[in-house]
Amino acid sequence: MKKQLYLLVVISILITSCGPTSKLTKSQAYPEIYKQKPLAVLIMPPINRSTAVEAKEYFHTTLNVPIANAGYYVIPPFLSMEILKRESAYDSELFIDRPSLEIFRDIFGADIALFTIISKWDKSSVASNVKVEIEYIAKSTLTNEVLYSRKGEVIYNTSMSVGNNFLLNLVASALNTAATKYVDVAKACNSYTLSDLPAGKYAPKYGVDQQEMSGLKNFRVRLPK
Repeated sequence: MKKQLYLLVVISILITSCGPTSKLTKSQAYPEIYKQKPLAVLIMPPINRSTAVEAKEYFHTTLNVPIANAGYYVIPPFLSMEILKRESAYDSELFIDRPSLEIFRDIFGADIALFTIISKWDKSSVASNVKVEIEYIAKSTLTNEVLYSRKGEVIYNTSMSVGNNFLLNLVASALNTAATKYVDVAKACNSYTLSDLPAGKYAPKYGVDQQEMSGLKNFRVRLPK
């Protein structure tokens, strides 16, 4: 019995950490990335449709690390944000459906413009979690094609255990949920979603990860604290 319980725990951990995959390889899911071989990424200001006003800023400032870790050159976010504000281009809603994004290629030298849409950001003290609905859309500044897209619901676990007392754990979890920082949730969402991004030029796997299985385009995942 103990051995069976141990196996169940191990399987559960693996499922939680790896997440579900699709039946497509990365080369099948994202063929244009391998064809166009983009190098530089411009992170556009997130489109925030949630009630959490601060979510836009924190998502923007935490996107650069997972993209850089994937092997891409990221246009410095603070510099690009200042330029976009100065040029009255702070609202990504004005550009996400435009027939051409060459302006960002000309100004920043970007091969990709990455758009994010935050549809929901809800904290629940009762459920001890933060629920976020987010969409990532990477468009080519050369062809305007969507090179990479994922949309999902991320449930960020904020539960806490401080003993065997149920009410005490409930109170601790509620306080932890209320105190959970936007930046922690944003980092978790971005790291999970963009872990599926094909390797860029500066990554060891560049050019050799085509046969890896891609993640689901539409996903639902529970992330640990």
